[in-house]
Amino acid sequence: MRVFLAVPARNFADAKHRLAGLLAPAERAALARAMLEDVLAAACAAALAAVAVVTRDPEVIACARRFPVEILTEAANRGHSEAVALAQAAAVARGADAFLTVPGDVPALTAAELRALIEAGGAARSAVFVPSVSGYGTNGARLRPPDAMTLKFGEPSFANHLSAARARHLATTALRLPGLALDIDTPDDLRALLERATPTRAGRLLAEWGLRERLGAG
Repeated sequence: MRVFLAVPARNFADAKHRLAGLLAPAERAALARAMLEDVLAAACAAALAAVAVVTRDPEVIACARRFPVEILTEAANRGHSEAVALAQAAAVARGADAFLTVPGDVPALTAAELRALIEAGGAARSAVFVPSVSGYGTNGARLRPPDAMTLKFGEPSFANHLSAARARHLATTALRLPGLALDIDTPDDLRALLERATPTRAGRLLAEWGLRERLGAG
């Protein structure tokens, strides 16, 4: 099965404003870069047929080019859902059998989880969704065919995606994957990342900064 994976990524400089009380701007940018590197490393380890980073930011492009991935350049920074739609169109144009998308801020993602997402719900017309830790957001999606439905992100997108897929009569699966579920937005998310046994670039960076002590002090 030919699988096309899309990773939308916005510019590092404006990343993670909800962590502004804990991390300086340069730290937030470095964290965003490290998380994207973790995601792309997992994607490459999964040996997928095609991996594309969707962005228009030169720093993100430079980071992504360190990996064997494609760059899909947006004409404008219109948002996550629009970036995914651009990638879905590219997947259809390339003749992909299935479309996957994950965000660039899930550093605990593993190659095994990506393979599990690919293999879940194997029907010819199917949709698989992975919820965020909260259960409200959608952190992973797998569609077969790639244009089986429109994807719209932002809470409560997980429930909305399930309902929309069923309305289109797609074989629909909710899949729990703990690494993919952990997107990094809040201090609690940072704590959860630091507590994971699996090493990540982002986790090592937080450890170098003494984030565990900073979090404890807060």
